[in-house]
Amino acid sequence: MLTLADLGVLRDVEVDEAGRVVVSITPTYSGCPAIEEMRADLRRALADGGYSHVEVRTVLHPAWTTDWISEDGRRKLAEHGIAPPHRIGPRAAGPIPLNLTPPVRVVACPRCASRHTEEISRFSATACKALRRCLDCREPFEHMKEI
Repeated sequence: MLTLADLGVLRDVEVDEAGRVVVSITPTYSGCPAIEEMRADLRRALADGGYSHVEVRTVLHPAWTTDWISEDGRRKLAEHGIAPPHRIGPRAAGPIPLNLTPPVRVVACPRCASRHTEEISRFSATACKALRRCLDCREPFEHMKEI
């Protein structure tokens, strides 16, 4: 559904004169369970493309943010029933205030576009998604949380 480039995880690809490939990726969050599968998929796709020496590097700085998801990626998420995250924009430097209550989010339903939705569970199939329900069309859907 989404490419690693759509997701903003693919950071860099370098090919040297000998045909060796170095791919740099950034996981969506520390401990992301999909990172090993992403590495394996990259190695497999490049091997299928004729590259025999492939190195996949993990780059942790700067940390991945949902702002890196492309517009095409956001469109694909919505088309597949997952509400894309809102844009966060640049973060202020300095101390981060501690707020123990989650922010109130207005998340549009990816099926009917209603903004009349509610969060059912802060976590869904993965830690980076929340489970929501549309109060108009009554359909449940996932929302990719802003990071």
